[in-house]
Amino acid sequence: MSRSLVLGKYSFGIGDRFAHQAKAQLRACILATEKGAEVIPVWNKSNREHTTIGSEPSGTRRAADAAVKELGWKQAYHVDADHMRIETVDRFLPHSDFYTLDVADAIGKPAAAAATKAFTDRHPELVGRIVIPGIEQPFEIARGQVEEIAAKYLLAVQEAGKIYRHIAKAKGEGCFITEVSMDETDNPQTPPELLVILIAIADEKIPVQTIAPKFTGRFNKGVDYVGDVGQFEKEFNEDLAVIAFAVKQYGLPGNLKLSVHSGSDKFSIYPAIRRGLARFGAGLHIKTAGTTWLEEVIGLAEAGGDGLVVAKQIYTEALDHLDELCAPYATVIDIDPDKLPSAGVVKGWTSEQYVSALRHDSRNPAFNPYLRQLLHVGYKIAAKMGSRYLQALETHEASVAKNVTENLYERHLKPLFLAQKA
Repeated sequence: MSRSLVLGKYSFGIGDRFAHQAKAQLRACILATEKGAEVIPVWNKSNREHTTIGSEPSGTRRAADAAVKELGWKQAYHVDADHMRIETVDRFLPHSDFYTLDVADAIGKPAAAAATKAFTDRHPELVGRIVIPGIEQPFEIARGQVEEIAAKYLLAVQEAGKIYRHIAKAKGEGCFITEVSMDETDNPQTPPELLVILIAIADEKIPVQTIAPKFTGRFNKGVDYVGDVGQFEKEFNEDLAVIAFAVKQYGLPGNLKLSVHSGSDKFSIYPAIRRGLARFGAGLHIKTAGTTWLEEVIGLAEAGGDGLVVAKQIYTEALDHLDELCAPYATVIDIDPDKLPSAGVVKGWTSEQYVSALRHDSRNPAFNPYLRQLLHVGYKIAAKMGSRYLQALETHEASVAKNVTENLYERHLKPLFLAQKA
């Protein structure tokens, strides 16, 4: 599993819906690096986001390259083709060097019986007692359980292999970073399930550098984690242990690490993540989805004048199209329509009132997580505004950029990677 392009130990997936905040985002990584934690920026954007906005993958690449050049960033950086499937990947091939293979649709669809049997026959070591350093209790797996797990996940891994080989044929092996995403399923993977998944990935000869499993709890868009933080920490640590074991036993890349698809702003689990990384000496890839887009809106509102007018218009139209905007994200948002302020109320807000409602600060009694989730999925409204929205970003660049950088550095990078250093 040789490769030449290696993802750094700590990497941060940063969405930039409108390709205007690359410099502001990169400044956050520069601040973290100056304080002693090198965090590799990975600009991620999915095919759905490009389609919604009417943008092209080339724009994401241009924005990243320009920011790196202008700010003199000397470390690595990457552009992630996020949520890739075989039917969408081709448009990203000239522009991306990181590919997140999304095979969630194949999870649970049974693999061919012969493939399941062949996998189980090939790995008799999975049957019986397995001791994994870092997991307190060894687990016992019967052959039937191995077959059951393989039947659930093999088809998904095979699909990942198909996408990987398609990319490798076009770009060359070792010329890109591969992530396999298994998080968009109903239940978190158990340690035996994750082990089987990783072994199947090794068998498929996918040089995976990050793996995104499903964790317990809700990872709703734009708001904090909803669930048992203690249970999350247990699962996170067990996943780290399984990965370390699989790397050693099955020849997976030595830098293989967990990827957490946060949906933005899962602040309450950051201490647990930090403890786990320290305990295992592990790396991390974490994605923040639309937090930067929300900071754009905050920056516009904070600027006042026309910026506040644009921010109010975005909310008003999002409210008018509530069902349409929420439908594609129904499994990752929880919005109580009765707790959304009316368009008339928002029309009368000052900059401070708008910002207080939207900025993710649970200590502020004016913070409204329902409004925040709606605006998180409401970037389509800004896209429809076209040049008016983009012009507002340029006019109020100072306010927007300040919020983007401070948010990423103070609320994300610092507590994750610098809490003991700065």
